[in-house]
Amino acid sequence: MSGSNADRLAESVNKVSVGRVYDYLLGGVHNYAVDQAFAEEQLRLLPDIRDFARSNRAFLARAVRYAVEQGVRQFVDIGSGLPTQGNVHEVADEVAPGECRVVYIDNEPIARAHAEILLERTADPERHRAIDADFFDGALLWRRVLDTGLIDEREPVALLLVALLHFMPPETDPGRVLAYYRDKLPPGSLLALSHIHVDPSDTETLAVSEKLTKSYTERTNSPAMPRAREEIASFFDGLELVEPGLVWLPEWRPSGDDPYRGDPVRSHGLAGVARKP
Repeated sequence: MSGSNADRLAESVNKVSVGRVYDYLLGGVHNYAVDQAFAEEQLRLLPDIRDFARSNRAFLARAVRYAVEQGVRQFVDIGSGLPTQGNVHEVADEVAPGECRVVYIDNEPIARAHAEILLERTADPERHRAIDADFFDGALLWRRVLDTGLIDEREPVALLLVALLHFMPPETDPGRVLAYYRDKLPPGSLLALSHIHVDPSDTETLAVSEKLTKSYTERTNSPAMPRAREEIASFFDGLELVEPGLVWLPEWRPSGDDPYRGDPVRSHGLAGVARKP
């Protein structure tokens, strides 16, 4: 391991990681004491965040199934995080065994290392790959995706940005980078994303959200912030939202159990899938 990679790994282990916190909330085992302590603090502030993680993961599975049912066989999952229950390749292979290809992308060394181990043990390495890259790499990231040899630029791709963009504050201008990826998608491709959103009328949750945002910004490897519905909708510019549009997490083509099925607003997350004409 090179010195720079070793330094990145050490920094990742010693600082709270949003990916490992998410894994802990989902009941995974790829996390450390520093992540567990932080997660428990956040749960005391807003107990719903564990259910948000579960609802968000359920949306990912439904979006992947929808994509496969629409004939999409290529997936690019940016900000994939740590492998946990219901990974993209597992869901896709349930619907179309042996047909789908997935490229997982994360900028945290530990996440990629665990993903590589998972894929070596449980997946077909000829169809699924994990690479180390950052959403903001733009052209470099897309080139590395194509260099895997798994993604055909002429065929539709499902681009997954699930629970990712709310870790990018306004000054980072994620919409600009996302526009680049949207432009690279072939016609018929899909973009699936979810994002934290708090109903403006929910003043109590807004106050708690501000505390959570401050805590994530000060203590983790990624700041976190909700966005207005209009801002989230703008991430789909140039694409056609499929039914039911941009909705609360459990409302997007509901199937199976969801912790917020009876009260979707409490999910504090919006989700949607859009098609490129």
